[in-house]
Amino acid sequence: MKLNNSALIMFAVAAVVALAGCSSSGGKQAQADADAAGAANTPRLKVAMITHEVPGDTFWDLVRKGAQAAAAKDNIELVYSNDADAGRQASLVQNAIDQKVDGIALTLAKPDAMRDVVTKAKDAGIPVVGFNSGIDNWKQLGLVEYFGQDEKIAGKQFAERLNGLGAKHAVCVNMEQGQVALEARCAGLKENFDGTAETLYVNGADMTASQATITAKLQQDPTIDYVVTLGAPFALTAVDAVKDAGSSAKVATFDTNKALVQAIKDGSVQFAIDQQPYLQGYLAVDAIWLYKTNGNYSGGGEQPILTGPAFITKDNIDAIASFAEKGTR
Repeated sequence: MKLNNSALIMFAVAAVVALAGCSSSGGKQAQADADAAGAANTPRLKVAMITHEVPGDTFWDLVRKGAQAAAAKDNIELVYSNDADAGRQASLVQNAIDQKVDGIALTLAKPDAMRDVVTKAKDAGIPVVGFNSGIDNWKQLGLVEYFGQDEKIAGKQFAERLNGLGAKHAVCVNMEQGQVALEARCAGLKENFDGTAETLYVNGADMTASQATITAKLQQDPTIDYVVTLGAPFALTAVDAVKDAGSSAKVATFDTNKALVQAIKDGSVQFAIDQQPYLQGYLAVDAIWLYKTNGNYSGGGEQPILTGPAFITKDNIDAIASFAEKGTR
């Protein structure tokens, strides 16, 4: 991916901030790390983090660890809540407004559902930052900053790697239809893929059903040579589906977790794109502290702070493994 000078500067800023406050885990360990680094002695703030997390998706464990580490360092009371349903997620944002929090960090998986409540937060004088989902919508909704990866570009880069591997027929497994980040990944893949690419929707809240859907698709069409998943747990499920179907298809994925490290090492998953969820959680919370305490904000209110994409393969998995073990990659 080619980045303009502005984007490169923003990425460098993100990296410096991350290195300044990186912690290995949430909770007590995050507090211990923050104490060792010198926690802020500024007045205590209350920050709400509200996501579209589906229960059981380990991706969000990494986000929360990063957020907890920043909160410990910055003397912040972090209140985390989540709901995969966009309407209920908006209600959680309203709850945070009613609690008069000092800042809100949220995901924009379904931007239209969040528009009115974000306006209410702004009218109440509460700064709102976005992360993970909504890179094409955060400025329009008036958020202060945004942290994440450009999912369309990530999908295009994924396709280029598949092209280099000689893939001919890929199925992109989407576990939440209409979620803007996931749709953008599959769209980018289709746009740059030289072969045939199609989207397969599965029920992300039911892993058993997801596996059955992938298995049935592979049995129906033996020409599929790559299963592309949009989350690490689904990659591991796809590996089982390939076995169940007696397929020769290979599996590659967006996003990572600790279990995926071994899968890449043993070759059952070919590669992964990492958007660094720990970093997203950390920067989103730290950004609110910087904004409230110093009036600082990154990107000039115009540029997103990019946290990915980065490819993880057999060639670099050993370097990543120790960080994955600590829960930061």
